[in-house]
Amino acid sequence: MTGAKMVTESLHEEGVDVVFGYPGGAIMNVYDEIYKQDNFQHILTRHEQAAIHAAEGYAKSTGKVGVAIVTSGPGFTNAVTGLADAYMDSIPLVVISGQVPTTIIGTDGFQEIDAIGISRPCTKHNYLINHIDDIARVMKEAFHIASTGRPGPVHVDIPKDITAQMGIFDYSKPVDLPTYKPTVNYNKRQLKKAMEAISKAKKPLLYVGGGAVLANCSEEIREFSKLTNIPAVETLMARGVMGHDNKMFFGMLGMHGEYAANMAAHETDLLISLGARFDDRVTGRLDQFAKKAKVIHIDIDPTSIDKLVDTNYPIVGDLKVTLKGMLEAASEMKFNDYSNWNDLLLEYREKQPLRFIDSTETIKPQWPIVRIGELLGDKAIVSTDVGQHQMWAAQFYPFSRPRQFVTSGGLGTMGFGLPAAMGVARGNPDKISINITGDGSILMNIQELMTCVESKLPVINVILNNNYLGMVRQWQTMFYGNRLSETVLDAQPNFQMLVEAFGGVGYKVKTKEEFDAALKDAVKQKKVAMIEVIVDRNEDVLPMVPNGHALNEMTLIGDTDA
Repeated sequence: MTGAKMVTESLHEEGVDVVFGYPGGAIMNVYDEIYKQDNFQHILTRHEQAAIHAAEGYAKSTGKVGVAIVTSGPGFTNAVTGLADAYMDSIPLVVISGQVPTTIIGTDGFQEIDAIGISRPCTKHNYLINHIDDIARVMKEAFHIASTGRPGPVHVDIPKDITAQMGIFDYSKPVDLPTYKPTVNYNKRQLKKAMEAISKAKKPLLYVGGGAVLANCSEEIREFSKLTNIPAVETLMARGVMGHDNKMFFGMLGMHGEYAANMAAHETDLLISLGARFDDRVTGRLDQFAKKAKVIHIDIDPTSIDKLVDTNYPIVGDLKVTLKGMLEAASEMKFNDYSNWNDLLLEYREKQPLRFIDSTETIKPQWPIVRIGELLGDKAIVSTDVGQHQMWAAQFYPFSRPRQFVTSGGLGTMGFGLPAAMGVARGNPDKISINITGDGSILMNIQELMTCVESKLPVINVILNNNYLGMVRQWQTMFYGNRLSETVLDAQPNFQMLVEAFGGVGYKVKTKEEFDAALKDAVKQKKVAMIEVIVDRNEDVLPMVPNGHALNEMTLIGDTDA
């Protein structure tokens, strides 16, 4: 068969049921085979960046490998933002790009770019296929690498002449990568030392990161917390692991974390890191982070351990496997009574609960998020763009399970929300895909409304419109003397007419009653929708840990009142 057919057959062998992409000259042979096959659906996005984000949304919400296909040159460079986003958040993707024929590589041919050189720093691994006999092996390796160990995006670049050649397709050979052997099973001696440290601690804290979502170990973490009576906090990427109504859960920590969660990290004497990487937005001033604590760090990626924080008890291994070992050990051990520690955290929560001051005059931007949670709750999967609305969603939505919150964490990519929500809608047809966004972010991939209409992806976009690039405006107000340099967005489209021009449904609401009616109608419509909510322009995301400050040095509600 042709190299192009080998590509589509490889996707079939991997059980791929949907591919997001955009055709072009160098990848045209593969698209000709896509036209002929019926093993998987292809969704045509309107921009290559959106294709990668859609594959990310699909992967984040389902746990499967997301797949995208783009062409060479600008097709690939448009996709790089998505690759970098997936790399930062450890999302399993296989991204296939077309390349100019091998005879033209290096001549600055039409739509030629060094895709391998560009993608090397923002992928887990990448390949340039130089021979048709390598296609099956490379494709099988790509899916294996993307989905094992610490997940991540893998890029496969295929010259056009290779996809036109004829060869023998054999997908039966096992993957053999001598230099890639992720450590799954933990060191028993190290685990024993860690468990002894836990049993002696007086103020232990579970610090749950995005790796807990990737490892599908929410149940084990909840069970361990309940068994030992150890409280837990989550990072942005771990939202939903503990469940919002879990009495052992004290909220999200970090720059915009809850007071109780940040104080827990500040006061703990033993920090138990579960699939977290000590990101700067979590730690605040690093030399003051968990300063009183010894550190247990469990991660499948050995390069993450001791990278930023010195670890007393390092454990390399699959988090789910390791937690099962911890549960087994815990069932035969005695632990200190942590009641006083939990009571202290409850006092912190009562002292400074996560809240906002509601208004009868304008809609506060947090309110629609709370209301969506009340009306849809577990039925919804929430995607976001990046900015104030992202932080409010993380703070106020009642997440009950992992993979219910889809957001751009490490890279912080505006324009992520709408295409990611498309991937969510395609991968979870039994759920309601909600994209919480801002009036700045939504315009960055607005063309994907057409994809939603054509591919019948009923994404509900809730635009919290404050006529600002809100998060930048907040920083300018707090730290730059209120000099609002290029953050005022007074020139805006009519969002209601805009979405209707694409074939969706639009709403503009200014009252809570109008919002309720719009959301309920949008759910019934089962098509792409935009609900523009006019919100308080000057609301800030609080609490906030200013740059260079420790987690216990938070700006709280009331601190910034003039």
